[in-house]
Amino acid sequence: MEDYSIGVVESKFADIVWSNAPLATSELVKICEKELEWKRTTTYTVLKKLSDRGLFVNDGGTVKVCMTKEEFYARQSESYVENSFSGSLPGFLAAFTSRKKLSDKEIKEIMQIIEDNK
Repeated sequence: MEDYSIGVVESKFADIVWSNAPLATSELVKICEKELEWKRTTTYTVLKKLSDRGLFVNDGGTVKVCMTKEEFYARQSESYVENSFSGSLPGFLAAFTSRKKLSDKEIKEIMQIIEDNK
């Protein structure tokens, strides 16, 4: 299974791209300089790293999204359950709820998800 983990800084960068794409690399550099206090080379390095992992593509100076934020985090969640709980969603839920009790609203939402996916 592919590695869908990204660090906090990479996550902030990815959010910038997801919020603004498609955008010119020059515009991305300006945004990252302002919001992350990065130099141009740092922006290009992280863009290349996340492009190599299939999130984005630099197509002739235009940064485009290859994987939506929702798709990425869904895959990341699947990978976590697979790697940490041998793919057992019930195992994950048991571990999760052993320290954090679910609210009635959360239980209802989970039950609805189960119903929708029968």
